[in-house]
Amino acid sequence: MRIGVLTGGGDCPGLNAVIRAAVRKGTKEYGHEFVGFRYGWKGPIEGITQPLDWDSVENILHQGGTILHSSRTNPYKIEGGVEAIKKNMAELGVDALIAIGGEDTLGVATKLTADGVNCVGVPKTIDNDLSGTDYTFGFDTAVNIATDAIDRLWTTAESHDRCLVVEVMGRHAGWMTLHAGVAGGANVVLIPEVAFDMDKVAAYVRERKEAGKSTVVAVSEGAHAEEGMVLKDGEVDAFGHVKLGGVGDWVAAQIKERAEIETRAIILGHLQRGGTPTAFDRVLATRLGLEAASAAEEGDFGKMMALRGTDIVRIPIHEGTDVLKTVPTERYAEAEIFFGN
Repeated sequence: MRIGVLTGGGDCPGLNAVIRAAVRKGTKEYGHEFVGFRYGWKGPIEGITQPLDWDSVENILHQGGTILHSSRTNPYKIEGGVEAIKKNMAELGVDALIAIGGEDTLGVATKLTADGVNCVGVPKTIDNDLSGTDYTFGFDTAVNIATDAIDRLWTTAESHDRCLVVEVMGRHAGWMTLHAGVAGGANVVLIPEVAFDMDKVAAYVRERKEAGKSTVVAVSEGAHAEEGMVLKDGEVDAFGHVKLGGVGDWVAAQIKERAEIETRAIILGHLQRGGTPTAFDRVLATRLGLEAASAAEEGDFGKMMALRGTDIVRIPIHEGTDVLKTVPTERYAEAEIFFGN
């Protein structure tokens, strides 16, 4: 069997570990041949490939990003995109695809499976918002990066008696902000799932100021006040997502005005995606890649690899994308205990 591998969507620590594991197991145990499709779904649409063999994945376990590169190309938004994928796969002798990605990439894999393309999915997102799996690789690394940033910012906040607002990635789910905020000891955590009262946030900061304490506020990029969401420019990507950005600056300005304290905003942005994956993410990504190779060998297509407890299981791909996994109210309530003074 000849198997194609692609990575779609935003880059994520651990992608290379998945590629390495799938190629190593597929070639060693099953004698399969692998080909890498570059730039996400753009690769199979345009026939852009690179070799994937035992030696080419030799030293990529610890590397961040993806050796296959990525994009947010949507074949269902390109005229003839699906037909081009089928044509190029046939000409290249590719029998199946291992698609590594998040909601959008796996959503395409679900549709392609229904359209007769043999697909196996591996969930990837630093946001940890895919249902059907307890955790996604990349999340642990991103949380550790955000937590380290908050730890470092505390020293500046305390040295200058100011408030610092840290904007963390998270469009519709606040898992990363919640975990990093709790781990870093943030005094307020604002997430997309719960509209916040700006007067109440300012009151928390004012309360700490009057007690002679500095404040750190962690806010998801998709968090919004009760009066509405802050949008960057109204542009959308190939999957229809509005580009977000600016809530950190807005919250900082509101705090400065209402609490009368010097306040600065720090946007972590793509720092959270970069660098080497943690040990947890390397192991999780490796196990997912191994299982994906086995699923392809067994012809168990239309399945996504998932972490359930400590086990790697297979579930229908659509179960990972049908419903966004958001932070439940009881988890947010745990963080609220630490808000304010």
